[in-house]
Amino acid sequence: MAGKSISFDIAALILLMILFISWYMRKMTEGVSNRLFIIIMGISIAATVFDIVAVTLDNAHSSHTDLLYTAHVGYLMAHYLSAPLHFLFVVSLTDTWHKLRRHIGLQFVLVAPVVIMEIVFVANAANGKIFTVENGYERGPLFWLIYVTTLFYLICDIIYIYTYRKLLSTGKILAISAVIPVGVTAMIVQMLEPHMLVEMFAGAVSLLIISISIQRPEDYVDTFTELMKFSAYINDLKRDYYNDKHVTVIMINIGNYNVIQQLVGFDSATGLLKDIADKLRDINRRLHGYAEIYYLDNGRYRMVLYGKNRVRAEEIAAAVNDELKRNTDFNGLDINLLPFIVLAQCPEEITTFRMLTSFGADFHQRYPYTGKIMRASEVLDHRKMDIQSNIDAIIDRALENNSFMVYYQPIYSIAEKRFVSAEALIRLNDPEHGFISPEDLIVAAERNGTIHKIGEYVFETVCRFIASSEFKALGLDYIEVNLSVAQIMNGDLAESYLKIMEKYHVMPEQINLEITETAAAYAQNVMADNLNRLTKEGISFSLDDYGTGYSNMQRMIGLPLKIIKLDKSFVNEDNDPKIWAFLENTVKMIKDMDMEIVVEGVETREMLDMFVKMECDFIQGYFFSKPIPQSDFVAFIQQANTAKI
Repeated sequence: MAGKSISFDIAALILLMILFISWYMRKMTEGVSNRLFIIIMGISIAATVFDIVAVTLDNAHSSHTDLLYTAHVGYLMAHYLSAPLHFLFVVSLTDTWHKLRRHIGLQFVLVAPVVIMEIVFVANAANGKIFTVENGYERGPLFWLIYVTTLFYLICDIIYIYTYRKLLSTGKILAISAVIPVGVTAMIVQMLEPHMLVEMFAGAVSLLIISISIQRPEDYVDTFTELMKFSAYINDLKRDYYNDKHVTVIMINIGNYNVIQQLVGFDSATGLLKDIADKLRDINRRLHGYAEIYYLDNGRYRMVLYGKNRVRAEEIAAAVNDELKRNTDFNGLDINLLPFIVLAQCPEEITTFRMLTSFGADFHQRYPYTGKIMRASEVLDHRKMDIQSNIDAIIDRALENNSFMVYYQPIYSIAEKRFVSAEALIRLNDPEHGFISPEDLIVAAERNGTIHKIGEYVFETVCRFIASSEFKALGLDYIEVNLSVAQIMNGDLAESYLKIMEKYHVMPEQINLEITETAAAYAQNVMADNLNRLTKEGISFSLDDYGTGYSNMQRMIGLPLKIIKLDKSFVNEDNDPKIWAFLENTVKMIKDMDMEIVVEGVETREMLDMFVKMECDFIQGYFFSKPIPQSDFVAFIQQANTAKI
C-alpha cells in the first residue's frame, strides 16, 4: 500500500539500537530479567527492520513477492512475539517461575495462543487468511487474531502484576504497566489508520521507560566488581522468601578485609575486590553452578543457587575456599585472605530474610577462623538470630506496653565499708522471646533511634526512685545512669534530663552519668555542650569501660570526669604480673589526677582483697550482687549495710 511512512520505524530503530548498545556497554547481561530484556530488544529490532523493508517494498510496488512476503511475515511474527515475551519479563521480575511450573493447565493456556498463531502464520502461505501480497499487501479475514491474542497477553500482564504486586515496587509497577496503555493506543491507531506505523515506535518508547525505571545498572551493579550489588541481593532474596522459593546461599565474608584496606589503600583494595569477583565468576563458570553472584560491601560476597543447581553448592564453596585461601600476589604484595564461608539452606536452615541478613552481617566476627566451610545449621543460634531479626518490633512493643525494667547493681565503698551507690541498668523480658540481651537491645535502639525514649524512661525511673521515701531510708549517695553515644550527641539531652530532675526534686549530687570510652573518643561540640551544661548544674560524670582501647588520654583529661571505671576485662585471677603492674600504675595515675576508681566485674574474695590493697575506691560485681529489680535491691541494701563486709 503506497503512502505509508517509515519515519516512526526509523526513529524506533535508532532508539532501539542505542538502547541495545548501551545495555551491553553497561554490562547488563546477567540475570534472567536482563537476558529476557535483551531478547525483547532483539526481537523488536528484527520486527522494525522487517517492517521498514516491507513498507519500502510496498511503496515501490515491488514485484518480488517472495521477498515481500518474507518481510511482512517476519515483521508480524517478530512483532507478535513481543507480547508473550513481555509477559515472561513480568514473571521474571516477580521471580515466580516455580509457581508457573506447578500449574500445567495454566502453562497450556499461556502457550496455546503462541502455538496457534505460529500455525496460522505457517498456514498463511497457502491460504492467505492473515495477509496476502500478490496484489499488494492486504489484510486477511483472520488478521484480527493478532490483536486478540496480543490483547490476551496484555490482560495476563495486568492480572499477574496485580496478583504479585507485593513483590514489585510502585516504580516497577508503573513502568511495566505503562507498556499496556502505550501498546493498546498504538495498536488501535494502527488498526484504524494502517498508514500510520506507530506500533514499533510505541514499543521502543515502552522499552526505554522500562530501561530507565527498572533495569537501571546503577541500582543493581556494583561499579568496582561488576557484580550485582547489595540492593539487588536484598530485592532478590526478599522475593525468594516471599515466594517460598528454596535456595542455597554461599556466604563469603573476607574477615581481614578492613586490615587489608588500611594496608594497601582504598584504590588497591577495590582492585582486590574485583580480583576476588573474577575468581568467583571463573569458579561458577567452570563448575557450571549458574549461581547469581553479589557483592554486598566491606569484603562480603554472596553466591545464590536455585533449583537443581543447589546440589553443586558444596563443590563450589570448597573451590572458592581453596582459591581464596591461596596467598595472592597483588600489586607486589603477598596478600593472605581470611575467607569465612557459610553454606546456608534457605528457608530450611535460616527461616526468615531478616535472620539471613542479620546472621550474614557479622558471622566472621563471632566465630574463630578455622579455614573450613561452616554450615548454618551448625553455627546458627536460632533464638539469638530470631531476636536480632525482630529486635525493632520487640523494642516498639516494649515501649508501647511500658514493659522495660530498671535493675540496680550495688556499688561498695572500700573506705566506708558499705554500699553507697548503684548502677541503673535496663532490662527487658519480652513475652514472646524471653530475656533480651542488653547488648542486642542497646545496639538496635541506637540504630533505630529509640535509644532516646529508652534513655529517658530509665532516667525518669531512677529519679522517681531517688525521690521515694524508701530510697532516702537507704542512705545511698547517688545512682549511676548510662548514656550511649547517640544520647550524648542529642542536643536536647541536658534540657530534658534537667526537667526530669526538677519534676522529682532530685539533687544534682544524687545523679552520676556514665559515658563509655567509645563516647569519650568523639570530639563533638554537641557532646561537649551537654557535658559542660550538666556539670555546671552539679551532676558528676564517670568514664565506663576504661581500658577497652578507645581512649585518647589528652581527650580524657579534658572531660569533666569524677570517676573512672576499670573495665572488667582487667579483672581476672590469672595473676599475670604484667597486668597487675599495669593496673597498679593505672590506679596511681588516676588517683594523681584526683579522680575516684570503680572496679567492675569483681567476683571473688581474692579479687576484692587485691583491689583493696591497691587502694581503689569502689567495687562493683557479682561477688556482692548481680543487677537486681528495685524491690530486691532495697531489701539487699537494708540488710547488707547493717553488716560489715
